[in-house]
Amino acid sequence: MTPFDLSSRQVLVTGAAQGFGRAICKAFSQLGARVLACDIQAQGLLETVQACGERCSEARLDVTDPLAVTALFARLHAEGWQIDTLVNNAGGVVGQQGQPIETVTFAQWQAIVDVNLTGAFLMAQAVASGMKQQRFGRIVNISSRAGLDVSLTGIQAYASAKAGQIGLTRQLAHELGPWNITVNNVAPGFVRSNPSTEQQWLALSPGEQARLVDNIALKRLGAAEDIAHAVLYFASDWANWVTGQVLSVDGGR
Repeated sequence: MTPFDLSSRQVLVTGAAQGFGRAICKAFSQLGARVLACDIQAQGLLETVQACGERCSEARLDVTDPLAVTALFARLHAEGWQIDTLVNNAGGVVGQQGQPIETVTFAQWQAIVDVNLTGAFLMAQAVASGMKQQRFGRIVNISSRAGLDVSLTGIQAYASAKAGQIGLTRQLAHELGPWNITVNNVAPGFVRSNPSTEQQWLALSPGEQARLVDNIALKRLGAAEDIAHAVLYFASDWANWVTGQVLSVDGGR
């Protein structure tokens, strides 16, 4: 078996209806894994499954809802799933724009923290028992440059939640390591991968777009597939002795 033969894997990907999530589902499916694509967007999930083929199925899921997460895993257990690879990709700014901290409501703050940080916690909590029983697991969290630096959007909750997710990654790496479960993090730079990031790009002036690209060492934006490839590395046997790490996939900053 080669390091990237993932035909024995059962992979759950959140935020799978578009962008990074869809690219990650496709990458795993192409390498033979059985993939469960999860999201709250029904139409996008169907399109992801169609793009991935017969190795991929879908489940509607709100990762911020503990009862929904529990119900999904009860169903998966009944159906014989044994998830050994979790990709926590669900996140984003939930339609918000940057504003002064004085005007941010608690509900706005909580909505972003819930989908970016609490969701990752709930999903990791749900898979931990099964991975411990198998004495094998791979958890890959998708954060952002915003978790390492500052958010381009200026949204305080997004930068804070992504930084918190990186902290969760490092903490769980130590907690779960004795059971041969690795926990790592991919921190993407700006990629035009979904309607939200496309809107952010178009909101920039031509000069701002040029400066953004010029600040990248490779002088170009990346693609969703670049993020998927980093996830594959962390999930593969090549990363057997790699845990608690953050890999910036941003073209060089």
